[in-house]
Amino acid sequence: MLKKFFLIVCGSFVGAFLAIVFVIIASLIMSFGLMSKMGSQSRSVDSNSILYLRLDGSVDERQTVDNPFMTAMPFGQNGPTISLATFKKSLEIAADEKDIVMVYLDCRGISASPASLQQMRKALSDFKKKSKKKIYAYGDESISQADYYLASVSDSIFLNPIGSVSMHGFGGSQPYYKGLLDKVGVEMQVVRVGSYKSAVEPFILEHMSPENREQTEHYLGSIWGCMRDSIAASRKFKAEELDQLADSMADFLLPKELISKRLVDKLCYRTQFEDLLRKITKVEKDEDLKLVEPSDLVTDEDVIIDNSGDEIAVLYATGEIDGSTSRFTGSSDGIDSEELAQQIRELQNNEDVKGLVLRVNSPGGSAFGSEVIWKALEDFKASGKPFAVSMGDYAASGGYYISCGAGRIFAEPTTITGSIGVFGLIPNLQGTAQDKLGVNFEAVKTHENSDFGGIFRPLSEYERTKLQTMVNNTYDLFTKRCADGRNIKQDSIKAIGQGRVWDGITAKKIGLVDEFGGIDAAVAWVANKAGLKKGKYSAKAYPNVDTSFMAMFEQMQNAKVRSEMQQQMGVFYTTYVELQAVLGRRHVLCLMDPIELTF
Repeated sequence: MLKKFFLIVCGSFVGAFLAIVFVIIASLIMSFGLMSKMGSQSRSVDSNSILYLRLDGSVDERQTVDNPFMTAMPFGQNGPTISLATFKKSLEIAADEKDIVMVYLDCRGISASPASLQQMRKALSDFKKKSKKKIYAYGDESISQADYYLASVSDSIFLNPIGSVSMHGFGGSQPYYKGLLDKVGVEMQVVRVGSYKSAVEPFILEHMSPENREQTEHYLGSIWGCMRDSIAASRKFKAEELDQLADSMADFLLPKELISKRLVDKLCYRTQFEDLLRKITKVEKDEDLKLVEPSDLVTDEDVIIDNSGDEIAVLYATGEIDGSTSRFTGSSDGIDSEELAQQIRELQNNEDVKGLVLRVNSPGGSAFGSEVIWKALEDFKASGKPFAVSMGDYAASGGYYISCGAGRIFAEPTTITGSIGVFGLIPNLQGTAQDKLGVNFEAVKTHENSDFGGIFRPLSEYERTKLQTMVNNTYDLFTKRCADGRNIKQDSIKAIGQGRVWDGITAKKIGLVDEFGGIDAAVAWVANKAGLKKGKYSAKAYPNVDTSFMAMFEQMQNAKVRSEMQQQMGVFYTTYVELQAVLGRRHVLCLMDPIELTF
């Protein structure tokens, strides 16, 4: 017995010791990785090198915790990630780097929204125009539609002899939960303004409303048209030819047919393709290609424009505003309205900062949180410093609320924006508790509505009326903020509001957006308004990325939680997240529920 006890104690000590060793090693790897990155401000590139861009995994706005240890974790992300900023900046550097002679696009299935893809494609196109260097693209088993959109700008597209190319247009799906909720006895009580405010529909309808179908078909058609026309121009197609290919599902064309249809230029195996690259770059056949990755070139992602002098701050606002899903999903993404407002105030009081670009990639969220951020931005403007907005994939609902006061709004033609509407969603679980589980709740209260907000009883007519009045007032305030910021009559804003979602092209036509362009264009506008001369200012990204060991450890834990939940729940994971988000929200929302696009 004593021996067994001794073995258990020893085993516990060994386990604790190994855990400590693991943490120490992880800390050292993290520290050395950061030190080497901080110390490698000068780049060393061999002659006849190739910039290797692997189109795989997801594309983020910014790099988060940057460490080599994270990528080795078995519960890491679904494929590698690259930030949009790193992708663009690596191409800018490669265009000027004489030892980089071309770009190799490795098509493996990129995951990104249309606006991000559009910016990536423009970066590739700008590289070609500026440097006159070649871009070659290669795909093995299949070149996805998103990959093909990027690859179409290249000089030549190569494909495996048994590979395929996806070309089928855009589609999207939205699950509707009313049937399920009825079966489990849950009633979703909705108060809203805006007939197009579709975020509530999955919980109160069994099918898509005509209004939602109208707006979705409009912006999907516009986005497809924009991307189709870009492909057509680069590959010398007529737009209707690509539409015919999409209708006939070019995904199933034989490789030789892909050649005859001019979708690809040559069929070859990867080894043959890389031998061609060796010949171009004068590398011996038995030697490795001199491949340079974006992380080898971009030593400081936070400096967007690297010049001396005054500073333009680029502040990222990414994710749902005061969202509630992180504790259910292991995610740390999202906008904390108080933290963002505080950051804006700090930039306002920073004498080195002469202007602000707010980079918005958000579907919205809390109406109150949106107002908090709006007020901080108005105070920034009142200080005399110029302020512009650069919209990413989404700047809708609350995302538009925080954008509307900018001196200039920049977006991509494929940006999703607008959705000027408000709603509240309160679940009533009385049917679940009483009819399904046999649980009865009895209220004790001092006043008629003292138990308001309980989820085990329906709203009274009086409570619903009060809630509707509050939502109406919030919508009125929202549209007034937009009208004042855009210098448009409030009635005109309400006419294009009603929760309707717009693509960037239409948004520009109706006055919600001023100009097409990315962060660089917004920075240049702010610098000009601030009276700064070209080349005499820098643009720096905020908030600062937390590179501490604890931040890395938290990211690892979040990734582990996400991975385990996705594996256990499979296709039901998204539904779980959406339902938990509804239960977790306790505020009136300016939120768009973006449809999940299939590329």
